[in-house]
Amino acid sequence: MKRYGVCAYNTETKNFVCNKEMVTSYANYLVKWLQTKVRDAHAKGVIVGLSGGIDSTLVAALAQKAFPDNHLAVVMPIDSMAHEQHDLKAIISHLHLKTITVDLAASFQTLTKQLMQFTNLDLLPQSNIKPRLRMTTLYALAQQHNYLVLGTDNADEYHIGYFTKFGDGGADLLPLVHLLKCEVRALAKHLGVPDSVIHKAPSAGLWEGQSDENELGFSYADLDEYLATGHCNPVSQAKIERLHQSSQHKRDKIYQPLPFADVCECRKSVTEKE
Repeated sequence: MKRYGVCAYNTETKNFVCNKEMVTSYANYLVKWLQTKVRDAHAKGVIVGLSGGIDSTLVAALAQKAFPDNHLAVVMPIDSMAHEQHDLKAIISHLHLKTITVDLAASFQTLTKQLMQFTNLDLLPQSNIKPRLRMTTLYALAQQHNYLVLGTDNADEYHIGYFTKFGDGGADLLPLVHLLKCEVRALAKHLGVPDSVIHKAPSAGLWEGQSDENELGFSYADLDEYLATGHCNPVSQAKIERLHQSSQHKRDKIYQPLPFADVCECRKSVTEKE
């Protein structure tokens, strides 16, 4: 398997080489693609949740380029975003973003407290409430302004299902879905995302101190290599393939049964009588 993308994998040096012209070309394409999709939907602009990480920052940068006057980046702190405040200020200023802050800490605490009356929620289902609250917030604002919601999942996350179903996985458009993590960094650099954001350790921000790579058990470099070539070190490859298989339901449309007419034997007998 050989993948043709913004960055090419060199099998001898085992690293990615990004073509600046391709980076520029694809960034320009994404801006036009966003404009086209919004126009086709008869919407006015776009909205994105801004966490302070590289993926949401890149999407916000693309949103600002596509709709300078009709974009909104929403900061939605709960309890694990306090450490992002410095980067968020730099991002908003540097990229000239239109932003609002909606503090969801009280909503999260109230809902969690209510649920804890009936069951002792484990860490992961409790933490996944956060992106689902953020999705609800984004769609309320999007409907009010006639905006489309932009998702921030990249190719790596999408392939292994590393997103919360009906949380950060809930969106109208996924501009980064064909970009490897290294390509996200390349486009982010091209669009002027601060270096502190580009080089910070990736985190879904589900809990304090959470790290994507520690939770997954392999690096984004391994996952990039696998998606580019079809293989990487055997231990990581086995984990990647297992996650891809177990998360297929996240990428599929909602499963539906066959209609009555397709399963009922009586239809066959009626047809035969006719």
